[in-house]
Amino acid sequence: MVRETSEKRYGVLLAARDSEYVNKVYGGYFNVFIAAFGEEGEKWELFRVVDGEFPDIDELHKFDGFVVSGSPYDAYGNDCWILKLCFLLQTLDFMQKKVLGICFGHQVLCRALGGKVGKATTGWDIGLRKVRIVNDMPPTNFQTNLTEIPSSLSIIKIHQDEVWEVPLGAEVIAFSDKIGVEMFSIGDHILGIQGHPEYTKDILFNLIDRLLTNNSIQIDIAENAKMGLEIAEPDRKCWERICGNFLKGRYIDYC
Repeated sequence: MVRETSEKRYGVLLAARDSEYVNKVYGGYFNVFIAAFGEEGEKWELFRVVDGEFPDIDELHKFDGFVVSGSPYDAYGNDCWILKLCFLLQTLDFMQKKVLGICFGHQVLCRALGGKVGKATTGWDIGLRKVRIVNDMPPTNFQTNLTEIPSSLSIIKIHQDEVWEVPLGAEVIAFSDKIGVEMFSIGDHILGIQGHPEYTKDILFNLIDRLLTNNSIQIDIAENAKMGLEIAEPDRKCWERICGNFLKGRYIDYC
């Protein structure tokens, strides 16, 4: 008898082009995501949506989940690929496929499903940020036991846009002293995270230097962000477990 394979299949919807640094050190952002969330025996596929590469609509049912990456583009923009991405996310939501949105992915997921996004009222958020988990929200279908997760977690941040209003039916899971919606979920198949659980400190340092070089940020913002990263660490292992368990449909019972 031929035994059916139980191989899990995931797609990365890459909304940013690989930097020279990430290509050289990691072989591209795709490998960064696999290192953070992938497990042995899984199949991961790359779709460079920023360049118009999308999964075939007739193949979506074969995937167990998708990750939407960060991006230098605005989630509220009307570029053709962003509008096409919004339609894809609406389709995946209708199919109740697991979708994890990170930074831009968090924002465009919110937009696609009926929420509102725009420029952050407090400006750039770069460096290490402590987010607080909402511990008094009503029962939700999101498969996590939040009481077993620390009340606050540090995560790497680099963005100047934010979620203004979550979609109807969404639950805000985390917030910070700077951003009102650090995480949100819909049912047990949609999860948005404003920070970067997949980033390492060296990736952020390189991004800060690039922003400084092209005059996108001021030197005091860059120095403060770097200083914060030199004296503290992001809770990467916990974030990786939260994201990995979400994608795999497992309960998050500890960090």
